[in-house]
Amino acid sequence: MAPMSKLDFRSENKCRHDFLALGALVQRFDPGLVPLHEASHFERHCSGAEYNPAANLAKCFRMRTAIASAIVQYPPGWWIESEVRRAGVVGYYKWFPFDGVRGPRMANTYSDRGIGVRAPEVWYDRANEAGALLAPGDFDWRELFEVDGVRWFHSGGIFASLSPSTSALILEGMKSAHAAGTIASYDLNFRKKLWDASTGGTARALEVNRGIVSCADVLIGNEEDLQLGLGIAGPDVASNQSRLHARSFQSMIERTGKAFPNLRVIATTLREVRSASRHIWKALMWYDGQFHETPELELDVYDRIGGGDGFAAGLIYGLLSGEAPDDALKLGWAHGALLTTYPGDITMARLDQVRALAKGGGARVSR
Repeated sequence: MAPMSKLDFRSENKCRHDFLALGALVQRFDPGLVPLHEASHFERHCSGAEYNPAANLAKCFRMRTAIASAIVQYPPGWWIESEVRRAGVVGYYKWFPFDGVRGPRMANTYSDRGIGVRAPEVWYDRANEAGALLAPGDFDWRELFEVDGVRWFHSGGIFASLSPSTSALILEGMKSAHAAGTIASYDLNFRKKLWDASTGGTARALEVNRGIVSCADVLIGNEEDLQLGLGIAGPDVASNQSRLHARSFQSMIERTGKAFPNLRVIATTLREVRSASRHIWKALMWYDGQFHETPELELDVYDRIGGGDGFAAGLIYGLLSGEAPDDALKLGWAHGALLTTYPGDITMARLDQVRALAKGGGARVSR
């Protein structure tokens, strides 16, 4: 595999935003350890696979972030708008009216935590969601990228799956980002349930993802994302064998780089699930012709939702901040691990805690 060119970032002094995400905002309802079909009380979280890295970067890493999304003018929409502001993220929205009958509406996801041998469950309630109606022309990319200035643009496969217009909007955003000299990343985040329900089904997922990845600079995803979302051959994702053999996934990353020579960074997380409560976690990255790998870390999982988004945020922070590639990868690995110890989708970590874990710190009490 030929060496990739290094990332070249726009000056932070000439950009209003370090990071801009494009995606749908949702409410996630979490009953904790109670199974969803028995739950009567829920914690409510503001979430979104593309939004979560923006919130993590703002809260933990103190970066200047923004989200381009859809909001509906009714209480759930107003609550989400308020939560985005509270996280320190600037919102650029297309607003939709609410009629109470036909929609559009803000989407909901329901997910319990599982424990031990009982796996967590995720159910989507996304019919008639406003985010799926977003389309090319809805945002003034020239104003955002050239006038305000953005250093890093990000979107992902969950938003791409919602409708043909959302995937077209991602491509429009990436092309505008490149025209302004902005780095563009894509997190595959393959969700079979969403692609099965979309126009064209999972067969369209490969076509859509390949088209978007061919325009990206940075690709993020785990081994299942690369295989099912991009069609890259690799180990059997349904097998019970260990998923932590780095050599197998190094080969996957090399095949991905050959298929998409435009990519400058390919990063993946590896997770071996021993039980719902116990995971083994590590991360790999190919950057500038070099392969980088973290140690394995045993996780006692409180809430696994958002761990991958936490990895993306830490990695992006490290790269944007000029950290050495090994250190940037470890920041993503450490932040993703810490995020599994908190309730909700958004980080509660401090940067000093992330750096301590990235350097090999343990769980001894800090006095």
